[in-house]
Amino acid sequence: MRVSRVQAEENRQTVISVASRLFREHGFDGIGLKDLMKGAGLTQGAFYKQFASKEDLAAQASRRALESVSSRWSEAIAARPDDPLGAVIAFYLSMEHREEKMDGCPVVALGSDAARQGADVKASFETGIKAYLETLDRMIGEANGGEETRRKAMVVLSTMVGALMLSRVVNDPDLARAFLDAGAQHLRETVAAEA
Repeated sequence: MRVSRVQAEENRQTVISVASRLFREHGFDGIGLKDLMKGAGLTQGAFYKQFASKEDLAAQASRRALESVSSRWSEAIAARPDDPLGAVIAFYLSMEHREEKMDGCPVVALGSDAARQGADVKASFETGIKAYLETLDRMIGEANGGEETRRKAMVVLSTMVGALMLSRVVNDPDLARAFLDAGAQHLRETVAAEA
């Protein structure tokens, strides 16, 4: 049975969304096309009608994953508009986010994998990371702005990513929490000292 264009586009979007979650859980090379398509409720044959290659899907799924986390930052900010940076830090460096392997930050889940992928996947990550930095720039936003604000945004992002990644690679939940808490405390002290 032939699929309408509308249904084909819905199927494509479903595959991208499912892949964004499954890649974060298994890595780009940890799951094959058959299992990705099965996760989306479609056959492997349908893949080739929708995507040029697995890398094409990986680039689009990475973009979707990064956009998803950016919107979660926006939700955290909306919940605490009086302290937007504190809200993002609290969300990002939480034990709940640590446990969200399928829905958490793709930079942590796939960063080292992305470094070994092609230009399209790297471009998706670069775009998402720049969006993270722009959001942090606005929250840090000093009167003079510019390079110093961007440097601080990079430090905040690097600290959050590093603390979350380290918390995920250890078994001991107390040590995991300690990494998250130490990162959050360092960022709060750094931002307070520079305010």
